[in-house]
Amino acid sequence: MMSNSLDYWPEPIVRVRSLSESGITRIPSRYVKPLPDRPTSFSGFDTKSNIPVIDLGGESGGWSEAILGRINEACRDWGFFQVVNHGVDPGIMREMREKWREFFHLPEELKAEYSNNPCTYEGYGSRLGVEKGAVLDWSDYYFLHYLPPFSRDPMKWPSQPSLCRELIAEYSVQVVGLCCELMKVLSINLGLPEDYIQEAFGGGDMGACLRANFYPKCPQPDLTLGLSSHSDPGGLTILLPDENVPGLQVRKGDRWITVKPIPDAFIVNIGDQMQVLSNARYKSVEHRVIVNSGKERVSLAYFFNPRGDILIKPAEELVTEDQPALYLPMTFNEYRLYIRRKGPCGKSQVEALKSPRR
Repeated sequence: MMSNSLDYWPEPIVRVRSLSESGITRIPSRYVKPLPDRPTSFSGFDTKSNIPVIDLGGESGGWSEAILGRINEACRDWGFFQVVNHGVDPGIMREMREKWREFFHLPEELKAEYSNNPCTYEGYGSRLGVEKGAVLDWSDYYFLHYLPPFSRDPMKWPSQPSLCRELIAEYSVQVVGLCCELMKVLSINLGLPEDYIQEAFGGGDMGACLRANFYPKCPQPDLTLGLSSHSDPGGLTILLPDENVPGLQVRKGDRWITVKPIPDAFIVNIGDQMQVLSNARYKSVEHRVIVNSGKERVSLAYFFNPRGDILIKPAEELVTEDQPALYLPMTFNEYRLYIRRKGPCGKSQVEALKSPRR
């Protein structure tokens, strides 16, 4: 039975890092995935099927037609791509990842001060969704808001490790700048004015939030997932992966491709709201995270989303008699309510938006 309230979790919260370090040799049943959802064994990288890697040339904007074309192709064919020479300081990227690793290794009583609830997710958490008895993922996380500015509460940002708040602020400025440039590229590639997507998402009031992910060692990684299969509900995601421990898997047809991280690269992917706005020219893609028996893993996902109260629908310029609107309008607040209740559920939510005519 699903809880009717988003003010509390339906069951006592268990921190996955604590489970991992308790010495257990078998994971609790609440983390065991149904057989079809369990990860397949991993025996290396399929370099022929890896997501595209795009060199942005170290320039901010003014990218060549060749770069625009590669981004367009990646968005249409994969929904995922990696970017290198993207303009964000690699030193800050590495420091951010290690600061968050330090945070997750702090004593539980210090982290507990930042415990979250399902209403906003903001703070320290260990589950998604409020469905009682749901099978859980093998991960802890920290979620915080950055945009719009009025949603930002630096006091909810962790004060430890030292200088963590200052680093979050500097990293956020740089990653937001990269995202704004990428959204211009996507607008141009769709044949729209370069500021179209950002304005459709709320302009200066569009949303941006960070989720720091911690995937502890798992004694039975073949039975569970760090994050269940899902497509991101928002507009665009910029992920800083763990360079040393692969974990992200992207669905390509009937296969799961394990992404090989490139040093100092970001992984970019299309979210559901971009699929809706582009009238499915660009598609969000299912992805998931596998865990490891010998190594922990840290990643940082920045989500760029529409302002919560704006109706998102296919751009009128992309709707024709031959290509009618595929999706019904919905605000992002309404859309993510489903996610907060149910947790990750493949692509079921965006598919439910499809117009009855289709």
